[in-house]
Amino acid sequence: MNGPVPDLRLAGFAVAVWLSSLPALYLSARSGLLLSAAALAGAAVAMALPPKRPALAAVRWIAVATLLGAGCGAGMTGARVTTRESGPLVALVRAGDPVRVEAVVRDDPRALSGSPGLPPTYLVAVDLRRVAAEDAPPLTLSARALVLGSDPGWRVVLPGQRVIARGKLLPPRGGDLRAAVVSVKEAPELIGRPSWAQRAAGQLRAGLQRACEPLPDDAGGLLPGLVVGDTSRLDPALSDDFRTTGMTHLMAVSGANVAILLGVVLFAVRWTRAGPVTRALVCAVVLVGFVILARPSPSVVRAAAMGGIGLIGLASGRPRAALPALAAAVAVLILYDPELAADPGFALSVLATSGLLLLAPPWRDALRRKGWPPGAAEALAVPAAAQVACGPVVAGLSGAVSLVAIPANLVVVPAIAPATLLGIASAVLSPVWPAGAEFAAWLGHWPAKWLVLVARYGARVPAGALPWPGGVCGALLLAAITIALLIAARRALVRRLVLVAALAGMLGALPVRLLASGWPPANWVMVACAVGQGDAVVLPAGPARAVVIDAGPKPEPVDHCLRRLGVRQVVLFVVSHFHVDHIGGVAGVFRGREVLAVVGPEWPDPPAGRASVAAAAGRLPLHAVGPGWAYTVGRLRLTVIGPYEPLHGTNSDPNNNSLVLRAEMHGETVLLPGDAETEEQDELLRHLGAPALRADVLKVAHHGSGYQSPPFLDAIDPAVALVSVGKDNDYGHPNASVLARLARGGARVLRTDQSGDLAAVATGRGLAVVARGSPPE
Repeated sequence: MNGPVPDLRLAGFAVAVWLSSLPALYLSARSGLLLSAAALAGAAVAMALPPKRPALAAVRWIAVATLLGAGCGAGMTGARVTTRESGPLVALVRAGDPVRVEAVVRDDPRALSGSPGLPPTYLVAVDLRRVAAEDAPPLTLSARALVLGSDPGWRVVLPGQRVIARGKLLPPRGGDLRAAVVSVKEAPELIGRPSWAQRAAGQLRAGLQRACEPLPDDAGGLLPGLVVGDTSRLDPALSDDFRTTGMTHLMAVSGANVAILLGVVLFAVRWTRAGPVTRALVCAVVLVGFVILARPSPSVVRAAAMGGIGLIGLASGRPRAALPALAAAVAVLILYDPELAADPGFALSVLATSGLLLLAPPWRDALRRKGWPPGAAEALAVPAAAQVACGPVVAGLSGAVSLVAIPANLVVVPAIAPATLLGIASAVLSPVWPAGAEFAAWLGHWPAKWLVLVARYGARVPAGALPWPGGVCGALLLAAITIALLIAARRALVRRLVLVAALAGMLGALPVRLLASGWPPANWVMVACAVGQGDAVVLPAGPARAVVIDAGPKPEPVDHCLRRLGVRQVVLFVVSHFHVDHIGGVAGVFRGREVLAVVGPEWPDPPAGRASVAAAAGRLPLHAVGPGWAYTVGRLRLTVIGPYEPLHGTNSDPNNNSLVLRAEMHGETVLLPGDAETEEQDELLRHLGAPALRADVLKVAHHGSGYQSPPFLDAIDPAVALVSVGKDNDYGHPNASVLARLARGGARVLRTDQSGDLAAVATGRGLAVVARGSPPE
């Protein structure tokens, strides 16, 4: 695996541009320009002082290039930040008056799911051209902004299109070049038509979606995502499985996606025995076509630019020629658009291209020396190199290192080529031959099914991901380990030792994690899931079966909690009330599981929340239950004890009409009061009396808010009090005095925002609490 030393002459300059632009985005324009001046002065000093020894000449020029890069990066970023700090625009933002804006769309709209039953909000990156307040002359400028559009009309805008909208200017969050956020409730007024490339892309993408409509939801939703990054029809559960298995790059247009596409094309062209220049020309044509098909938005163009750098190495037959071009392209792109310095997608694009240039060729040659066919060696080396190169950034973003990512990406290699090529063929045929497009999509969905199968089973592998430090420190740590292993692996003996150690570690750790994972703990009575600012409680109902009360605000956290508990059948899903923090994740409860029954309170408000639960339940009826209703399964008995009667005119009627549940399991009692506040708590105490409320475990009502009745808490007298609450929430939950009162009464108080999933366990000698850890961010 020994080879020529990579040509890194421009690498120092490019890295310095990148690292100086990143902090300058968070600084004022003046601070960024001062940082630039200091770096450029240092470069001038270094150039003016000749080295005392010739051996130090190379070191001096490296220092000069680094300081020049830092000066250029900080200076260009500081200059661009001046637009963000423009006095007239800042004054309009602070005034908060309605404005009329004229803008150019920069990228595809992105839908953000809102409350159940409500339409999504669309995030649209734009360039402001004119901003005018009422009875004031218009302000002509060129500044970036983000539109928050609540009208569905924003869904159809295309990059490059000019729009007029009316709304309010809000301050930006900082850390990028956006000068304002525009909140718009009305549909945009479209000016002119999109470019021919955007219209062609829209027609081809729509044709691909039409061709995939008759296909099953899993593969039919994946194929457009695999080909052009269009995941509008993809099941969120499947998308989550791809993310867990480390296969997200197959659904997003990034440098990794382009690298895999080029690998597929190279695999096909190599059989023609074409030379390097011909292979590069074919790849260039495919790349241009891919940009048009995937829609030439800035993110797609950046990914294609990174992929195009690899063509230089192919055309010359020498990857060394492409490395300076890659460094130059990185520097030029960041100097042109400093916002890229903070873009994880750009980092993944650069790393994937670096892996294509530095790692893939020697790995391909090593496989060929071992007897692999040339095409197979290329098809295996390209995705493996991209995965290894992107690993540190992925680990820093996710806080985990997937043990299944590389094996999963390797076993899907044979399916990527036919699925991608057949999907592209379907899109190209759709305008002229719809029947042929549907046939190509039908053929392409079979290899896509293999991708679905790998993602689903890979996401369910126990101990499939190891916890890893998140953020920059975690990414740098894994990068250092990866580089050390790659250098050490140049020796055959070290390669064998590393391979044996890695296999031994994985095979040795897996049985331990399988057999002694400790989760769920034996004889668990209740689990409060860490779902953020919301509630989701699980009660055991037999092997792989459970009763679930509430679903939290989002589908993914409750789905993950049920997966960790091994729940495959929900015998009963109970909704305490219909606020979004209790039912927003209802789709996660139904995701891949059989649900036998659904019940909720008689109080119907808010109606959008009730409609969301009914829609998720499908044909299952949503039964309204009240006091006295009971349910028994196995050793679990569940009884509704409140609300005793409907309450009106309270601080929050939906909260004060929450179902209050009492569960009995393993000789222990659990009280689940939903979001009941002081009024309902006092009503229950007055009608039922203190003995009827006594419980061993309390799920503290309303996330530990201050709306608690002290006599109610004293009557329960729990040994364990669990608080389901979100980290750094805006409501001040939980209330410190409430927690202190519970602790003074002898309860052990734990919070999901600090300890993750919490399980109350019957030990035979009393109650214990097991915290799983890793609370969500």
